[in-house]
Amino acid sequence: MLKILRIRNLALTHKLTLLLFVVFLCGISFSGIVLAKTLNYKTEREISSNASLLLLSLNSVRSYTSNEIIPILQANLGNDSFLPQTVPSYSSRKVFEIFRENNQEYQDYLYKDAMLNPTNIRALADDFETKVINDFKHQNTQETSGFRNLQGEKYFYIARPLKITDASCLRCHSTPDVAPKEMIRIYGNKNGMGWKLNQINGIQIVSVPTSEVFQRAKQSFVLIMGIVTMAFLIAIYIANFWLLRYVVRPIKRVVRVAEAVSTGDMDADFEKVSNDEVGSLVEAFTRMKLSLVIAIRRLEQYRIENNESKNKL
Repeated sequence: MLKILRIRNLALTHKLTLLLFVVFLCGISFSGIVLAKTLNYKTEREISSNASLLLLSLNSVRSYTSNEIIPILQANLGNDSFLPQTVPSYSSRKVFEIFRENNQEYQDYLYKDAMLNPTNIRALADDFETKVINDFKHQNTQETSGFRNLQGEKYFYIARPLKITDASCLRCHSTPDVAPKEMIRIYGNKNGMGWKLNQINGIQIVSVPTSEVFQRAKQSFVLIMGIVTMAFLIAIYIANFWLLRYVVRPIKRVVRVAEAVSTGDMDADFEKVSNDEVGSLVEAFTRMKLSLVIAIRRLEQYRIENNESKNKL
């Protein structure tokens, strides 16, 4: 109740400022929440699109290696020969490393062909990647994304399943007796064997630090909210300036003239400066002043006539 009384005692400009400030706080809070969620979603979609494009490029490298490089080398070197450079996963990884070194935007990206039973132990899936692989086995999806903890940091990831679709690949991954001898010599005969055609046994996964994902959103959020805040402050200033000049000051002039008239100064005139509601108020006070002057004159005339009648008696 006390607060209501205090508000009632405020000047009109202060009341408007308080109202605009409350509207500003509500508006900026709601806008900030909506804007933050929108920017985070937009930035996440942008990073996901970049990661998808990267995976598409690496898959093109894998396809080129399988369809163009391997047949030529096998024809020249023989079935028992083996070069790591002919392995699609090896070529895609090397291309990614070169790509990352030459592109500042992708230097924080991580790429891995994570396998359940890889020939190269470097490609062995960790617990998280194993779970994603198993999820792909039980779900008919071609892509998944989300967040994970990696190297003590939170990452946004996008993953796609890997499976053997070319029967020629089983030459290296079925049984040790049919695998190239050079490959067995390099990697041994325990890892990377027993693969089956059309079976998902790994994933391609691209990971990006969340600091990279949300840094752009944060910068955009600060910039936009700064602009919105300045716009609100300027609007409050302009509203107060307009109210003071075109409402408060004319009303104060009307009050001063009304006070002068109430003390008997009939020469004080109300000044009309606009045709709005304030101008209508001035006209009303002007008519009231004229009516008051006429009433006072009639009263004075009646008093004089009454005194003359008494004198004659």
